[in-house]
Amino acid sequence: MNSLEDVELNLPMDTMSILNKFLLEKEERERKEQDRILAKTGTSSMFEEDWQLSQFWYSNNTRTALGKVVKKLLGPDAQVALLSCPSLYKTIKDMHDHVRLFEFDKRFSIFGDDFIHYDFNEAFCEPEYFIHHTAIYDIIIADPPFLSEECITKTAHIIKKLMKPCAKLVFCSGEIVGPWIAKYLYLKPYNFRPEHERNLANEFVCYANFNIDELL
Repeated sequence: MNSLEDVELNLPMDTMSILNKFLLEKEERERKEQDRILAKTGTSSMFEEDWQLSQFWYSNNTRTALGKVVKKLLGPDAQVALLSCPSLYKTIKDMHDHVRLFEFDKRFSIFGDDFIHYDFNEAFCEPEYFIHHTAIYDIIIADPPFLSEECITKTAHIIKKLMKPCAKLVFCSGEIVGPWIAKYLYLKPYNFRPEHERNLANEFVCYANFNIDELL
C-alpha cells in the first residue's frame, strides 16, 4: 500500500494545496472542539460529525420543526429524552430545562448532567442509568445510528424502559426499518420527513405514536 507521502508526491500542485488547506482546517476545528471539551463550555456549538459513529446532523429546518413539536407537547415539568440525536439538543434545551441527551459519543459530556453515556448494545444488560431513568420521560425523540433490526430492537428496548406509559415518542430513521419499528414499538410513519445537513442516500421517515403532522 502506498504511504501518504507517496500519494502526496503524485498529486498535482493545485490538488496538494487544496488537500493541505483541508487538513489544516480540519486540525483547527478539532483543536477548538477539544478546547471546548476541556473547558466544559460551548453547549451552543456544533461538533463535527463522526461518520464512523454514523453521525449526521439535522438540517436547520428539521431542528426547527422538531422543536415546534416538542414545544406544543411540553408541560411545565415534562422530562425530555433525546436518543442519538445530539444536533437537536440545543434547540430543545433553549426552550426547556429538563432535557437529557443519551449518546455514545463522549464529546457531548460537555453538557454536564444532561449527558447520559449509553451504548444500545448494552440494552439487555440492564445498564446502570436504568436505575434512575426508568419510566420518567414524557417525550422521547430517537434517531439510532444504524438501519439494522438489531439496532432497532435494542433501541426499542431502551425506549420502553425510559418512557412513561403515556409518553409521546418520535422515532426518526430510514424508511427501510419501518416494519421493525411497527413490530417493536407499534409506531406509524407520518408525512414529515427529517432532513440532514448532508444529503443522505437513504430516505428518512418520521415515525410516532401520535399524529406529528398535526403539530407542524
